[in-house]
Amino acid sequence: MKGIKKSLRAVWELYYDGFRNMTIGRTLWGLIILKVIILFGVLRVFFFKPAMAGMTDEQKSEQVGEHLTQPEKFNSKDTLHIINE
Repeated sequence: MKGIKKSLRAVWELYYDGFRNMTIGRTLWGLIILKVIILFGVLRVFFFKPAMAGMTDEQKSEQVGEHLTQPEKFNSKDTLHIINE
């Protein structure tokens, strides 16, 4: 157990010292965080609308139960149907 704690401590100190002594890396990490915020925040708002928005809890539970028990009964809006020719 002491060996694991010592190893984790060494890894923590390595990363801590590395991030503390960064100069350009801080700017790059800031850009990465900004990009993640844009990807998950902004794009979600504009492109990924909630599938069950405006439904009551009862309607949501009925829809989920229906899709779990009868997965072959999706409509064309739910899945992409590929036709084998």
